[in-house]
Amino acid sequence: MNELLDYRPSVPAQPLRVGLIGAGGIARTAHLPAYAAWGIPVVAIASRTASSARSLATQSGVERAHDSVAELLADDRVDVVDIATGPEGRLDLIADAVAAGKHVLAQKPLSVDAVELPRLESVLASARELGIRVAVNQNARWAPAWRLATLLVRRGDIGQVVGVTHLHDKPLPPLAGTAFDDVAHMLLSDYLVHWMDITRCWLEGTEVLAVTAQDSRVPGQPDDARNPWHAGVQLALSSGASASIRVVGNARARAGGCPFWIHGTEGTIRGSVLLGSDFLELERGDERTRFALEGQWFPDGFAGTMGELQSAIAEDREPENSAEHVLATVRLGQAAVSSAAAGGSPIHPDGLVLSPAGHTQGVRA
Repeated sequence: MNELLDYRPSVPAQPLRVGLIGAGGIARTAHLPAYAAWGIPVVAIASRTASSARSLATQSGVERAHDSVAELLADDRVDVVDIATGPEGRLDLIADAVAAGKHVLAQKPLSVDAVELPRLESVLASARELGIRVAVNQNARWAPAWRLATLLVRRGDIGQVVGVTHLHDKPLPPLAGTAFDDVAHMLLSDYLVHWMDITRCWLEGTEVLAVTAQDSRVPGQPDDARNPWHAGVQLALSSGASASIRVVGNARARAGGCPFWIHGTEGTIRGSVLLGSDFLELERGDERTRFALEGQWFPDGFAGTMGELQSAIAEDREPENSAEHVLATVRLGQAAVSSAAAGGSPIHPDGLVLSPAGHTQGVRA
């Protein structure tokens, strides 16, 4: 059971050419460095502001900066569109890219508005008919500790999962004065999407019976920080398993990280991600195995999502991070926001089954 699993990103020998939509900080500091490190060619950039696209293209050595998204979508050299923009208008960009015959990697969260889900499902149905793959940039799935944990759970190293626990033991990113502070219940609707998504990857094959969430302001939170800095999410599953995600606030911790535990019927996985805290340990019976990890969430996770999409295209299969698979994560996030808005009352999703990657049954809206 201690055979080393390949948790690193995988990129085809002949990677497809990428057109990047968005020239903000995440494109500059994560998308482009990851693709450069892993040999994924970016051939064009477009942004809402043409000057931003030109500036980023010049700085990053990308040959072509388009004056508009429409120009990029018409570029025959672009095989895959990487949408690295905010949630507003993201569904329109996905639909336009599919209509242009381009494969798509869309930034997370895939959607924050339940009203969008019928149209999103229609766009994904059109993509299937056209043979186009649409995936989501759930890059944390390829954070080394989380990715290896996923593979260990899938292999059955800890038996059936009993419980998943996450603690956010690190400072929050800057929120006050940013666009994120204008997003209602931001920790639940956006930031914690990564934690909810990886949790559902460890609980696949079960149905979510209840989602309970809370958020609140914390002692010492500045008045100009409008969004709550505390948030918690609890899941109850049909198998009897449970999950808990907790952000206590803007933790005062230089040596912190994001520790997690996956308890199973035959063993336990412990680990952590971020702030250089990365580690993974498997305890099973009398054996305890500490894995030497290579890489970091930033930027390797971004190579993981794009690499998985491109590998799926090359192998004519659904990517693990397909939009249809991520729909269950979207519904988890929306249920968490609804619960918090209702003062922490449990939300009981209808037919929310956490299907394994490559299968989409049970993720209907």
